[in-house]
Amino acid sequence: MRTIMNFRILSTIAILLVATVGAAEERPKLKQDKLGNTPNVTSFGKNMLCGQPSKLDFAQAKKRGIEVVITLRGDGEIDWDEAAAIQNLGLEFHSLSFRAPDTLKDDIFDKALKLLANSDKAPVLLHCGSANRVGAVWLVHRVINDGISLDAARKEAKKVGLRTAGYEDKALAYIKRQDKEK
Repeated sequence: MRTIMNFRILSTIAILLVATVGAAEERPKLKQDKLGNTPNVTSFGKNMLCGQPSKLDFAQAKKRGIEVVITLRGDGEIDWDEAAAIQNLGLEFHSLSFRAPDTLKDDIFDKALKLLANSDKAPVLLHCGSANRVGAVWLVHRVINDGISLDAARKEAKKVGLRTAGYEDKALAYIKRQDKEK
C-alpha cells in the first residue's frame, strides 16, 4: 500500500514538474528582431519594441500581428503623418509623447501601463526614435504589470535600448511611488 502511495506522489510531482517546465517555456522572452529598416528592434512574444519604423515597416508589423501602435515621439520629430498612416492600416494608434527626462510624467506611465496590460491579447508595437524612451516605459511595465524583479526589468530595459539615466531615474521613481500606494 505504501509503495502505491509513494508511486502516486512521485507521479503527481513528475506531472507538476513537466507542466511547470512547459509553462516556463511558453513565457515570452526578449529577443533581437528585424522589421524592415527599423532600428533597434526587440520582440517580446508578439509585441515589438523599437526605434522609428517607416510606413512600410508598419505594414509589415501589421502582417506579423501587431494591432496597436504606441509612439513616444512628439510633433516635429518625424516629417510625415504617422497617425494617419497607422490608422489607414486599420491599427489602433496612441501618442504618449515626451522628449527630455523632465517631460516624462506619471500620466505617460499610467496610460502606457493600461495599454501594455492587454498586449497579450492585442499585440503592441511601442516605439520612439531609437528605443531609448521605450526602455524606460518597458522597465515600468515589466515591474508593475508583469511583476518581475526590478533588477531583471532594468536589464531588460537596457537590452531594449534604455541609455539615458534621467529616463531610468523617472521610471524608478514612478515604481517607488506605486509601491508606496499599495
